[in-house]
Amino acid sequence: MRKWLMLLLAVMVAIVLAACTTSGSSDSGEQNDGGEEASGGEKVLKLNNGSEPTSLDPPIGFDSYSWNVLNNLMEGMTRLDESHEPAAATAEKWDVSEDGTVYTFHIREDANWSNGDPVTAGDFEFAWKRLVDPEVASPAAFLGYFIEGAEAFNNGEGSEDDVMVEAVDEKTLEVTLTAPTGYFLHVTSNPAFFPINEEVQSENEEWFAEADSFVGNGPFQLAEWTHDSELVMEKNDEYWDADTVKLDKVEWAMVNDTNTEYQMYESGDLDTSDIPSEMSEELIDSENVVIEEQAGTHFYRFNVNEEPFTNEKIRKAFAMAVNQEEIVEYVTKNKEEPAYGFVSYGFADPSGEDFRDKNGDLVEYDPEQAKQLLEEGMEEEGYEELPKVTLTYNTSDVNKSIAETVQSMYKENLDVDITLENTEWNVFLQDQKDLKHQLSRSSFLADYADPINFLESFTTDSSMNRTGWSNEEYDKLIQQAKSEADEEQRFEYMYEAEKILFEEMPLFPIHFYNQVVLQKDEVENIVRHPVGYLELKWADKN
Repeated sequence: MRKWLMLLLAVMVAIVLAACTTSGSSDSGEQNDGGEEASGGEKVLKLNNGSEPTSLDPPIGFDSYSWNVLNNLMEGMTRLDESHEPAAATAEKWDVSEDGTVYTFHIREDANWSNGDPVTAGDFEFAWKRLVDPEVASPAAFLGYFIEGAEAFNNGEGSEDDVMVEAVDEKTLEVTLTAPTGYFLHVTSNPAFFPINEEVQSENEEWFAEADSFVGNGPFQLAEWTHDSELVMEKNDEYWDADTVKLDKVEWAMVNDTNTEYQMYESGDLDTSDIPSEMSEELIDSENVVIEEQAGTHFYRFNVNEEPFTNEKIRKAFAMAVNQEEIVEYVTKNKEEPAYGFVSYGFADPSGEDFRDKNGDLVEYDPEQAKQLLEEGMEEEGYEELPKVTLTYNTSDVNKSIAETVQSMYKENLDVDITLENTEWNVFLQDQKDLKHQLSRSSFLADYADPINFLESFTTDSSMNRTGWSNEEYDKLIQQAKSEADEEQRFEYMYEAEKILFEEMPLFPIHFYNQVVLQKDEVENIVRHPVGYLELKWADKN
């Protein structure tokens, strides 16, 4: 991940400096012994999504459970290619103004929706403005803030007319940014920036909720959706690049237990699987294992508005009592790197140094210091006994194992007993957004290839914050980093911001992500982007 992300960032910096112009399954047959599909040679890929998608409405389904499905049902102006860089997709080319702030996208004449309607610039204007519409309340709205007028509209300080996205004609979209943004073409590949068929939306505001009403513009179309059980996609013959798509169907299970998933893989009911942690030593080096990098962080959030985590020293005590290295070595066992900062490895600054290496370790495992900080924090708060603490995680055997390990570390290192609570994903996510959790498991996967994406999550008004934490100087640094054209200064703002984040500790990290997957021999060309989403456009099954 480090090598390709450094290369990608270098390319992006060059774009900013040069201000250049760019042109840029219930119904499937069972598998026979030879690996062929019994139902007349259909190529059916069988995957596990882990859980029900939060939503297939592009600005609402802002998580991996939704992204992996959406990214194959729909497509933005750009699409990440097999080398993980933004490439022409619904837009066949684009122009960039000399100052780097105005992008003009030219949509393909043969870009159609799955119902046969042409994809228009108006569909993109409608969707991008809807992304930042305060009434829609998209958790991804902050991604639209690159667009002039979008943040003001989203915050109720401006109008939709002030959002500088305009359909110049049926196939031409012009967008004006607040500042030169070299990675904007990467941003436009994110599902939050997918178009929406405006006519379909006007006729049925819940078009995205069922298979028979879903309309997309990607490589596949939604054929079946048995909620909380199974989802089936079929090849979309209306897709402009349908000749590239080799799979006939993709069947998605929704199983959140790794052991069950592995058993389904072994029995032929799945073509890929995660590795159960207890089998890692046996399987991690096998021929069927695919290991890919991923830009993201597994971490825990404190609710700083709820005792005892209103106290900074107590938050630091709980952070420093956790041994990240022990967790990756003995619990997850998937060759992850322990995390001692929030921004993951793989992002190079202008000098070529990796962001994570440059900013160093911002939290460390130190049980003695943790115990001292806990005592000091309790004294400051006048606690004779620490208030009860509940750690909440969404249902998953891996999440459970990590939570149980953290629980035992708190008992051993702080002599504190905590309660564990697990809930299903959609309930868990809403409660976390509503600050109903005291201490909760979380994850972050990068939406686009820049460190600011990690750090912007914890600004005061961000929908991704979910801690109650607010720091005026932190907010200012993030805003400065977003508007700064000088790359060296921009990285300095980000380095300083991350240090503030860990000085006040509204969160603590566990490990940086990677992707470790068992995959059948007959499956080829699934692309797992380090920054991005599962890509099945080029996938095949022989």
